[in-house]
Amino acid sequence: MGLEDLQHNFLTGSLEELVKWGRRNSVWPATFGLACCALEMMATGAAHFDLSRFGMEIFRASPRQADLMIVAGRVSQKMAPVLRQVYDQMVEPKWVISMGVCASSGGMFNNYAIVQGVDQVVPVDVYSPGCPPGPETLMHSILTLHEMIKTGEITRRREETGRGAELHLDHPGPKVAVGTPR
Repeated sequence: MGLEDLQHNFLTGSLEELVKWGRRNSVWPATFGLACCALEMMATGAAHFDLSRFGMEIFRASPRQADLMIVAGRVSQKMAPVLRQVYDQMVEPKWVISMGVCASSGGMFNNYAIVQGVDQVVPVDVYSPGCPPGPETLMHSILTLHEMIKTGEITRRREETGRGAELHLDHPGPKVAVGTPR
């Protein structure tokens, strides 16, 4: 008796495909809104665009409950270690969307204070172009990420290349209280 003899209401599939389906349909984002792109990210989470149909209705405030970081806006040199610390606290597997030209390449801010691409701090999976990218563009990036999770492309790429920038934050530096002379 082969599979062709079974009833039509019988489902078959691999456990790996079931896990990919579950991961794709339950991505929980951690917000990292840094500039004007954050307003567009908030609009994407509103009722008009309805992210809940993708299983993403709740933006997590704790990185330990999130598996997607949406970096929305420019990243300053002072914010880069914080961004990496939040990324390191997220659960595995974890993904990153770079939202906007400032997060992707520094944008018009070509100076010493702005990181010229968030991929120098964390590994980026999907880039969302624009200044600022609208909710439709962010949703397209989310759907692109879902397709990458479904096909397993992300896990293959991470195994080949490692975990990205490998920035180590062992000694973040001395803490200086506000108002004390240096």
